[in-house]
Amino acid sequence: MPELARRRLLMAGAATAGAVATGQLLTAPAARASGLSRPAYAPLPDGLFTLGVASGDPLTTSVVLWTRLAPDPLHGGGMPNRTVPVRWQVALDERFRTVVRQGTATASPSLGHSVHVDVPGLSAGRDYWYRFRAGSQLSPVGHTRTAAANPSRLRVALASCQNWQNGYFTPYADMRRQDPDVVVFVGDYIYESAPAASAVRRHEGTGEPVDLVGYRNRYAQYKTDPDLRAMHAAAPWIVTFDDHEVDNDFAGEVPQDPGKQPHDAFVARLTAAYQAFYEHMPVRASAVPNGPHIQMYRRFDFGQLVRLNVLDTRQFRSDQAVTHAGALDPSLTMLGAAQKRWLRSGLTTSRARWNVLASQIMMAETDILAGPGKEWYYDAWDGYQVERNDLLARFRSVQNPVVLSGDRHLTMISDLKRDYADPRSAVVGAEFVGTSISSNGDQSVAAFDAQWDPLRADNPHWKFIDCHRGYHLFDIGTKGIDAQVRTVGTVLRPQSPSVALARLRVESGRPGVTKA
Repeated sequence: MPELARRRLLMAGAATAGAVATGQLLTAPAARASGLSRPAYAPLPDGLFTLGVASGDPLTTSVVLWTRLAPDPLHGGGMPNRTVPVRWQVALDERFRTVVRQGTATASPSLGHSVHVDVPGLSAGRDYWYRFRAGSQLSPVGHTRTAAANPSRLRVALASCQNWQNGYFTPYADMRRQDPDVVVFVGDYIYESAPAASAVRRHEGTGEPVDLVGYRNRYAQYKTDPDLRAMHAAAPWIVTFDDHEVDNDFAGEVPQDPGKQPHDAFVARLTAAYQAFYEHMPVRASAVPNGPHIQMYRRFDFGQLVRLNVLDTRQFRSDQAVTHAGALDPSLTMLGAAQKRWLRSGLTTSRARWNVLASQIMMAETDILAGPGKEWYYDAWDGYQVERNDLLARFRSVQNPVVLSGDRHLTMISDLKRDYADPRSAVVGAEFVGTSISSNGDQSVAAFDAQWDPLRADNPHWKFIDCHRGYHLFDIGTKGIDAQVRTVGTVLRPQSPSVALARLRVESGRPGVTKA
């Protein structure tokens, strides 16, 4: 299909899915007028809502509702090749006695029968319940919450890196009990790796996904995890992607192994991966992909308490450096020119008490050479030091900058310094690198300490590091942020007790992190 025609088809599907039929369920005449009236069809398959429901991108007056009709989720979805009207309702109570918004969206084959409804006209800072209906089948009930107009507190859960093969998504059970206002997911929602015989849970298929059907099946498998599905139904999510949603360590249109993936083939892979990401995430129609491009960086304001800048550190970056000198090359960019201008403007104009960046990869330095000299991981911000240092310099004039990151499969909480080459450099912010939900599985504490303890003297800005699986929980108030590192005992079993392994504090007006 020509690109322009494909783009128009995708946008038409997204616009229909997000439309509100004058705030009411469509009547039969209205359905005929809108084109939803169709000849009689065979009944829809059972199990339409196997993948559950979700909400996301909360604003003060709207939120995105999501579902995907997929009765045979691991084999392309199992839906007939036709559009299906899907009714939706939003209510003030779980039993839907007070319905405040309702309408009909269209689930089309072009978008994998996914549904994205951008519900308008909601009240700020309110709890809502929602559900879908297709044919005679009802979805599970989901709960969501709009952003408050001027909150005094905000509870945020930070999650990342959930590898199906490494373990169960056990931490989400505890996250659900903590009732966050919003979940910020900073990447590696799926992993593209081939099935492994020794895995705790094997990936579907026979190899890595490279086309749309392959990525759809992989996302569908992940969404069959009951704890992940329940957490999506419990609170709104704000999501972005990292590398494993496409290909490990890719940069822009450069794959990890360009010798094995020609450019045209990788562009086709990007196109498929981004479309599958959109189809399975509760994001707005602004994120409908345009071929191998997707709009992912965006901003959320929670009154004057928090401004959240969601970054995209994959699409616009230069290819990774491979040497120490390369990491110091001023021509390398992580964000690209347009995103960099957008971020600078958002930080400069912000009136928020806390200015938070959701960055997929770690910003603070990680010197992995014990003793004199330095060595870095080039895929992180350490590989793009001139741009990183420029951003850290700007933090000095930004009120309370805090970075939330993922990628590392460990907890690493640090002070952000103006210039890591200067030991006397000022602290300008705080960073929380969240541990993984399951990636790397259960790790040996002794082995972890043997690897990282010798490096602590070379990284005095580290305030807390740990290897357990879990997530971070933040209670953000006007005077400070109370942070918890919440971990589980194991991800090798579907259930495991959770604990607050560490508690830390960021004081307003005082850059850096302290133990609570």
